[in-house]
Amino acid sequence: MESYRVIEDKRAWYPLGVTETADGFHFCVDAQGESCALALFRPGKERPFQKLEFPKDSRLGNVWEMTVKGSDFEDVEYCYIVDGEYLPDPYGKSFTGRDKWGSLTQIRKLMKTPLKSAAFNWEDDKGPDIAYENMIVYRLHTRGFTKHISSRVKERGTFSGIIEKIPYMKDLGITTVEIMPPNEFLEVIVPVSGDGNPYGKPEPTGKINYWGYGPAYYFAPKASFCAGGEKCPETEFKVLVKALHKEGLEIVVELYFNGSESPVFVLDAVRFWAREYHVDGVHLVGYAPVEMIGADPYLSRLKLFAPSWENVPGGKEKHLAEYNEGFQNDMRRLLKGDEDQINALIYRVKRNPKGYGVINYMANTNGFTLMDMVSYDRKHNEANGEDNRDGNDYNFSWNCGQEGPSRKKKIGELRKKQIRNAVLLLMLSQGTPLIMAGDEFGNSKNGNNNSYCQDNEISWLNWELLKSNQDIWQFVKYMIAFRKAHPVFHMEEEPKVLDYKACGCPDMSFHGVKAWRPEFENFRRQLGIMYCGDYGVKENGVKDDYFFVAYNMHWEPHEFALPNLPREMFWRISVNTDDKARNGIYKESEEPALKDQKKFMVPARSVIVFRGRRKENIN
Repeated sequence: MESYRVIEDKRAWYPLGVTETADGFHFCVDAQGESCALALFRPGKERPFQKLEFPKDSRLGNVWEMTVKGSDFEDVEYCYIVDGEYLPDPYGKSFTGRDKWGSLTQIRKLMKTPLKSAAFNWEDDKGPDIAYENMIVYRLHTRGFTKHISSRVKERGTFSGIIEKIPYMKDLGITTVEIMPPNEFLEVIVPVSGDGNPYGKPEPTGKINYWGYGPAYYFAPKASFCAGGEKCPETEFKVLVKALHKEGLEIVVELYFNGSESPVFVLDAVRFWAREYHVDGVHLVGYAPVEMIGADPYLSRLKLFAPSWENVPGGKEKHLAEYNEGFQNDMRRLLKGDEDQINALIYRVKRNPKGYGVINYMANTNGFTLMDMVSYDRKHNEANGEDNRDGNDYNFSWNCGQEGPSRKKKIGELRKKQIRNAVLLLMLSQGTPLIMAGDEFGNSKNGNNNSYCQDNEISWLNWELLKSNQDIWQFVKYMIAFRKAHPVFHMEEEPKVLDYKACGCPDMSFHGVKAWRPEFENFRRQLGIMYCGDYGVKENGVKDDYFFVAYNMHWEPHEFALPNLPREMFWRISVNTDDKARNGIYKESEEPALKDQKKFMVPARSVIVFRGRRKENIN
């Protein structure tokens, strides 16, 4: 049997974790204790075949290190022993015995890391590097995205399942896939012991940590998100990244930190996912040292999402992005008809700072889905077992006249119309739009706005809704393509609301029911926004069209005066969310001409997009 021994290593510095050397492997671990040892195991065994003590004179601060020599490390796994307690490596790149989701048996077993990783050929893999103004983000949960039998994928609830849905996402118009925590985390909720160790004596609560916000290992893809077989977690995740890149899609991973991690550890984790897994971005959630990460030269071209980057210089590359609920809350209040929201609408629609991006969304993980936003006034979290006390009480939602599912035709039509309004608010705003997976076909969680522990059909996407809500899907797909086709809706920089090209019209201008006269009284719920096509250039080099978007969030119709267009141009309707017969959509060849080019009666709770077209282009 192979015997392993500690050898003297004069190298001054090694990174934390395990580094392969010419003689074997160097081990470097942050461990607060009076003694530290390396335990070596054979696969499937719970007792080590050898223990190697770290020399005490090798410790610097709380970091222990040593190099271990041997001729064959192929089937060797390891963990550490600190003051007599067996502990996994915080920098472990994978863990064996964690391939079954929610297994009580597995969580009681010691977490061990294989020393050898499978080789992977990245070939010429490279991310598409899409600018923020051109991105359409699609946020999903690896398990919930394809776990439902209706997903019709071979490997349901896995990284491989996401690969099977790439053609669907491309067809929808997605450019960037954001994945909720893909790293190894403890999905079986266990009360934290007094010393902060969740792997101690307390028994599981019986609940599942479905989202992944909790005790975690940040350098290892989650084994139970893998299809298994010959693929190890590291390989399967790399295959996913490579497949997305091959199809021109980006991938952003979400990493949650609870604040107990050192800033250096967090920085190491973010760098690791960028270097080892070729991810295009990292979404920082919880407690992360954003100042350090935002200023890190290694990450200066990596997309980084965080709630705020205040006082963090972005550098030459626009790679930082603000990701918070501001847009969602303001636009939901506007949508349901709250007072004093016109200033918020103006601010959110044109916001696109020069130094960093903004991620806009109407629904996200924490809160109501888009369908539940128009179906419930109150949260319904009883299934979580906390007497409905958990979750946010302020959802800025409106049930359109009946709480929950309704068979009333008028309520159903109003809900669909409000969803079309919400999609327009999102797609016609200058920031980067984000869609929560399933919202494009009316996914519902039955009013649960905090499904953190629901590993069931509350959280799994029911793909049968693609049939029953085909109209929602068609509208979302159309509006994504509409946004992409017209650069005035996604400019490189925030509109200046000035005619700085001296073309006779500002890049963006604001209007009330009377042209050029926006009204800001708190009771106003109407706003018109005009986009000058001279400030947008399409991919073919042709200037964009003129557009006028009339927002009427009042429960009564209002007549809007239409701004004058340049000579030989006329207004036609591109989108009308009130027109349920056409699902709000008028294709370019079918846009109806307006008999009256001076004014238009906009129905209650509706958004209408007018396009200015030249006479020779009008049928």
